[in-house]
Amino acid sequence: MSAEANLAGLYPPSGQQVFTPDLKWQPIPVHTVPQSEERLLSYPLRDCPRYKQLMNETEHTEEFLNITTEYQDILDLVKNKTGLNTTVESVWSVYDTLFCESRHNMTPPAWVTPDVMKKLRKLKDFGFQVTFGVYKQQEKSRLQGGILLGEIVKNLSKVAVQDAKQRLRMMMLSAHDTTVAALQASLNVFNGKQPPYASCQIFELHRDDNGSASVSMFYRNDTTVEPYPLQLPGCSLDCPLEEFVTITKLSISDDRDKECQLPSGGRDTEVIISLAVSSCLLLLLIVVLLGVICWQKQPNSSRGYQHVINQDAGDES
Repeated sequence: MSAEANLAGLYPPSGQQVFTPDLKWQPIPVHTVPQSEERLLSYPLRDCPRYKQLMNETEHTEEFLNITTEYQDILDLVKNKTGLNTTVESVWSVYDTLFCESRHNMTPPAWVTPDVMKKLRKLKDFGFQVTFGVYKQQEKSRLQGGILLGEIVKNLSKVAVQDAKQRLRMMMLSAHDTTVAALQASLNVFNGKQPPYASCQIFELHRDDNGSASVSMFYRNDTTVEPYPLQLPGCSLDCPLEEFVTITKLSISDDRDKECQLPSGGRDTEVIISLAVSSCLLLLLIVVLLGVICWQKQPNSSRGYQHVINQDAGDES
């Protein structure tokens, strides 16, 4: 729906494109894939054991524990009033609902005071930070937003090659706030706040007079001002394409499926030790069994002391 609304504003019909005078709209195709196959825009992706492990480790960091302790009363309040098992990562859905209701002039529940909304806003923003950062952000990016970043870098590099047959001028992707946050985290430009409705991360590819290409980034999260320029850490505002590719490569995985597997070093060590101990015990058991078998096969005369039958020295005559 967001993509259709955006396209309706970009391409109003004219001339023969107008099929209904009162409707300034024309159908423009939006390409999608089934949700079960979506890997480019729907974040966070849940099909990654290593990411789940990283999230579990994140929840044991000092920063996470301090925040959850500070706002535990709010989490408990939400659970008691809504019946939802709300966590730091999921509290945004409660805030989102209350925010939308307030924008439609609906009366909030009595327990939803301005102070509660303020604390919920801080909590849900922290939830976004936890999902894509706080702990081992770059590795999380390689498993999440780096997928989208890799696609964008590939397209920028492709368009930068001067080709008369190249007709691509713009690529527009429409998704959710988590998608924007995941992408910005992979670029290390995320401001730590939930992207508001209709936010837009913009990439512009420029070609200088000498033929060299550069990338400029902007973030539009406010309709009352011009988009904010974003600077990729380690590069200039107008970042040369080659440098842009080099810097962002750290957040892009060449084999996500492999990186999603759990580290096996610790488990391999445990397996090796277990096998070694088991082998030693088995060898010891075999030696004992062989010893028993050999002992049983020895003739009686060789088995130590034997009972001797007393005989008379001779008959008396």
